[in-house]
Amino acid sequence: MEDSSFKFGIIRATSIGKANILTISELCEIAGVSRSGYYAWLSSEQKRAAREAQDAADFQQILEAYRFRGYAKGVRGIHMRLLHTGVRMNGKKIRRLMKKFGLVCPIRKANPYRRMQKAIRTNNTAENLVKREFEMHGPRSVLLTDITYIPLNGAFCYLSTILDGCTKQVLSYVLSESLEVDFVLETVEKMVHQHGISLKKETILHSDQGCHYTCIKFRWNEKPLCSVDGNGTVRFRPADITGAEVDRQLRTVTQTISQKHRRNPAKRLRR
Repeated sequence: MEDSSFKFGIIRATSIGKANILTISELCEIAGVSRSGYYAWLSSEQKRAAREAQDAADFQQILEAYRFRGYAKGVRGIHMRLLHTGVRMNGKKIRRLMKKFGLVCPIRKANPYRRMQKAIRTNNTAENLVKREFEMHGPRSVLLTDITYIPLNGAFCYLSTILDGCTKQVLSYVLSESLEVDFVLETVEKMVHQHGISLKKETILHSDQGCHYTCIKFRWNEKPLCSVDGNGTVRFRPADITGAEVDRQLRTVTQTISQKHRRNPAKRLRR
């Protein structure tokens, strides 16, 4: 019907032109529409104008409901909001007017990190061996690791840290401009290189269930990264808890390191 209305409009504009030499019948035949349909379209002009005005008024109500509380809503949310204001409007009309006036509700996209987690099968985590006993086993028995972000020069950089759960000593940290897993592996390599001689045979690296610590690349690098000179193998076990405990342990340390790098923004960042 919209295509026919467009053709009827062209026929009308052509017929009233000074250079036109064709009759209405000929114009309708060229456009592929009926002459009776054209005249019916002409006679309903006032009704169409009234319908357009009503659609514009209804769309204003839809727009107010769409913008209510500052976030976009879909057809169902708009319908419920209109009901709360005493306006009854079915979903078909709401969809028609939204399409007519170009109003679109943004669709929430899939979480890319969750999709990546499913793709690399990182949903299986290791057993929680620490059970919040961070200090009772002594120094170098439980190492805590996590990632935090630091505002720097109008952007964010990311800090990967490993500290001793008993002494709270920072054993290794790496600052990076990206969240790639490589800077987490570099943190572990740096820790093993600098403090490997003091690690025990049953030392455990305790983390949350973040994709960096459960990804295949981290698991594949466990053995070569954890080889300690003459002292056996360090077991890196991602924990089955949230990162709240680790965050509390790291808060003071990360604040100190972030202040240090704010004073010296030229400090090397791993790209």
